[in-house]
Amino acid sequence: MNLIAELKWRGMLQDIMPGTEEQLAKEMTSAYIGFDPTSDSLHIGSLVPILLLVHLQKAGHKPFALVGGATGMVGDPSGKSEERNLLSEETLNHNLSCIKNQLEKFLDFNPALPNKAEMVNNYDWFKNMRFLDFIRDVGKHITVNYMSAKDSVKKRLEGENGMSFTEFSYQLVQGFDFYWLYTHKGCKMQMGGSDQWGNITTGTELIRRIGGGEAFAFTCPLLTKADGGKFGKTEKGNVWLDPQKTTPYQFYQFWLNATDIDAEKWIKIFTFLPASEIEALTRDHAARPQDRLLQKTLAQHVTSFVHGEEGYKKALADTEKMFANQSATAESLSEEDLQSLDGVTRFDFAAGKVAAGIDVVSFLAETGIAPSKGEARKLIQGGGISINRKKIDNISHMVDASHLLHNKYILVQKGKKNYYLVTAA
Repeated sequence: MNLIAELKWRGMLQDIMPGTEEQLAKEMTSAYIGFDPTSDSLHIGSLVPILLLVHLQKAGHKPFALVGGATGMVGDPSGKSEERNLLSEETLNHNLSCIKNQLEKFLDFNPALPNKAEMVNNYDWFKNMRFLDFIRDVGKHITVNYMSAKDSVKKRLEGENGMSFTEFSYQLVQGFDFYWLYTHKGCKMQMGGSDQWGNITTGTELIRRIGGGEAFAFTCPLLTKADGGKFGKTEKGNVWLDPQKTTPYQFYQFWLNATDIDAEKWIKIFTFLPASEIEALTRDHAARPQDRLLQKTLAQHVTSFVHGEEGYKKALADTEKMFANQSATAESLSEEDLQSLDGVTRFDFAAGKVAAGIDVVSFLAETGIAPSKGEARKLIQGGGISINRKKIDNISHMVDASHLLHNKYILVQKGKKNYYLVTAA
């Protein structure tokens, strides 16, 4: 498998250092990607670097996943307009532990493999390093002119807020990671998002200037959505890999709701389907776009990859209950169905108010389904509210005990995708 050719075809290659493809063809090569521990879960923006490591390992090379226990204490300025808050050591350690558990799901750490995956934490080699040693042994090899010329630095220096020495030093710290892995682990290559190119090339410079070695690198493009929106963001924020933060149903729905343009691009990036199968799917989708073959295949493969077959089946079952059989009445959903629905926002509401009857505008506002009574009226008048799968078109409509499913629940739909289960308690 020609890794570089494969990644080019999939749209996963942007910058590449001369000699990189030849190095990969010559021998089993160790390569690493760094993961930022600012949260206790990775999100789908992290899926591309994860997939780069998986492709690397499938091609017979050795992947290193670096979790930034040290760099997480500094904060990467790349793509940031202002300095972010630094995390405590306790929070960082918790985040690192969670991220390690996630990465172990995707990479093969079997010690019997010659190219087994390895996890490293840069805090291990920075914790005993003195500041004076670092600026003497590392800092003297890279000029301020070289560091200031990097786009990530230049933009911040020219901006209103400027840049602290802490952030300015970040590329040296990350560059030393590469040098340390090169020296101690034989790691000759670094990969990452295109916003990391400046930090990555600082690492190759350190390897060359300190030890006279040769190192390699390539990056993947940063993803955006066809509408210009930020990839991986929804109205509710990040799409996380942790099922406690983003349920398998919500995760599945993100991919299922991709536009045709995005789905055609993403199915190459986020699945391992071969070119012939993707090309056939794309042709079939163009012939029958209403069937949404690309979106369904994309959602199936990515959900199975992240949440396993069981997570995918659960997401699919909940999607069927929510969307596929809208002709079925809400009354036909069992209590178990209602309780097990994934991706539903749940509210408790005073049973006494339901028993006495409450107008729908007040009901929506008091449960929090609508942010205000004014918004509730607009939603109803615009046809955006259904209760127990029946459209509500009258702002005077009363919600009372007759709406309770199994004497306890009210199922509310707002717009096309937002579902709420209200429990009368």
